Amino acid sequence: MVRAAVLPAVGAPLEITEIELPDPGPGQVRVRLAAAGVCHSDLSLSDGTMRVPVPAVLGHEGAGTVVSVGEGVTGLVPGAGVVLNWAPSCGSCHACSLGEVWLCANALSGSADVYARAADGTDLHPGLNVAAFAEETVVPVSCTLPLPDGIPLTDAALLGCAVLTGYGAVHHSAQVRPGETVAVFGVGGVGLSALQAARIAGASTIVAVDVSPEKEELARAAGATEYVVASENTARQIRALTGKQGVDVAVECVGRAVTIRTAWESTRRGGRTTVVGIGGKDQQVTFNALELFHWGRTLSGCVYGNSDPARDLPILAEHVRAGRLDLGSLVTERIALEGIPAAFDNMLAGKGGRALIVF
Repeated sequence: MVRAAVLPAVGAPLEITEIELPDPGPGQVRVRLAAAGVCHSDLSLSDGTMRVPVPAVLGHEGAGTVVSVGEGVTGLVPGAGVVLNWAPSCGSCHACSLGEVWLCANALSGSADVYARAADGTDLHPGLNVAAFAEETVVPVSCTLPLPDGIPLTDAALLGCAVLTGYGAVHHSAQVRPGETVAVFGVGGVGLSALQAARIAGASTIVAVDVSPEKEELARAAGATEYVVASENTARQIRALTGKQGVDVAVECVGRAVTIRTAWESTRRGGRTTVVGIGGKDQQVTFNALELFHWGRTLSGCVYGNSDPARDLPILAEHVRAGRLDLGSLVTERIALEGIPAAFDNMLAGKGGRALIVF
């Protein structure tokens, strides 16, 4: 029996309770969590914006230590450090055959599995495959990545989602080049990662945008050269900061229609707007045909930073070891499992960066 945060139904409060984990079966690994990040996607799963089979244990950004392995697992031994990979690629679907592993059609198929049971015998599903909001979890070996050398296990949890997403949005999706100007909308865990990635890419002007004035210090520490408090004048302010042209690249990390539209309007003619934030179906963004033609901007979605975790994790680790990427600065609160509901409230209120559950 281990303690976990269980979502009993969509829209219901999380329940901190004991669950029964089985021994790992063939191809599975049991992991003791060192830390797990509280991501906005977890909030979106709990409130129904994104669908997940319930009851479920949420949490998808985590790192820990291997406790035991099932039959057929090679290359991992008890005591090894791992980063959880919530979106493993199958290697055989159409997207995987194109090398677009972040769009794998089967990446989330494991979320429908029963992986544990509540104390009363109720079947539980692993939210986004890995169920990291628990002291321990059992996952397919494909959902683990070796902990890179020199990376503290607790900090490594952030690599599993926030950093891969924010870094990938800048380097893979938007492909920011040295000297370009960048605006990042939303200064949460992913936004802070995107700001650091823009600095690493050699961007000249880096504008951070958020509804909260209190996040300016966080944003500037991550690499922002300018800070704008979101308002109806945001696009005009960003153009004023960039010679009235607009930025070369805008990265939207919020997932709201008005923010997406503002990010697009903040981008120069011929620039690129990358949407990372996950919005609901009710968030409708509209454009007229003439402005699409006139501005010649590129608007693109971005899933998991268009990243290949197996390829990109060693690159991120090298940035960390070289001091270019600061994982600890993304964390504004370290909490226990009981602190998850308050962390959700803070996200809704636009407060802080990443909340990290430390076990």
